[in-house]
Amino acid sequence: MTHPSDAIDKTQVRNAATVIVLRDRMTAPRILMGQRGAKAVFMPNKFVFPGGAVDKDDHAVPLASPIAAPCAARLEDDSAPGLGSALAAAAIRELFEETGQVLGTPGTWAAAPPDWQAFAATGHLPHAAPLQFVFRALTPPGRPRRFDARFFLIDAQDLNSDIDDFSAASDELSHLQWIELDRVRSFDMPFITEVVLSEIAARVQDPTPPASVPYFRNDDEESLFLRLHGRPQPD
Repeated sequence: MTHPSDAIDKTQVRNAATVIVLRDRMTAPRILMGQRGAKAVFMPNKFVFPGGAVDKDDHAVPLASPIAAPCAARLEDDSAPGLGSALAAAAIRELFEETGQVLGTPGTWAAAPPDWQAFAATGHLPHAAPLQFVFRALTPPGRPRRFDARFFLIDAQDLNSDIDDFSAASDELSHLQWIELDRVRSFDMPFITEVVLSEIAARVQDPTPPASVPYFRNDDEESLFLRLHGRPQPD
């Protein structure tokens, strides 16, 4: 029988998207990270990848390109149908808001939602094709906020912006910087970020999507490390 407090906790889980931007992957790989504020409710002071929760408007944002196969199918695994596009939109929006970096293609839209107006003003439409779905993690119970986070990997060369210019970033992350992959563990990071980095380090020389996606699921009964392979697609 489900305890009432368990049901309440589950309703508080929000879908979220996180973006790992990898630079100079074949020579001297670096990743883009920033530090959360000391007063942040979720993970204060920690160095993290840009990302955040899916907003209502993300479900209706026109993508200039969809997430490519097989990542699209793996996003649908153990998820609500059609959520993949909203997750992609959230990833692109959060990357722009927190770093000022643009994952987009040139284009205009007539009526961008409020949270997307600054992105639209750059003269781009969100470009989801470069997003590689590489990890999924559900925040453990008991945290002040819980997220079902999907982690996406992109190459810095897919950005349509100056990768060293963070002047358009919000103040949600400070100390934005490119960190060498071989010294990133000297920074104060959440445990799950370290786990994700291990996956990225193992794949840094391979630009193809992973054969399956790790899913670190912390639910009310137990913690499970699963693999997402993607649902079979109809002929």
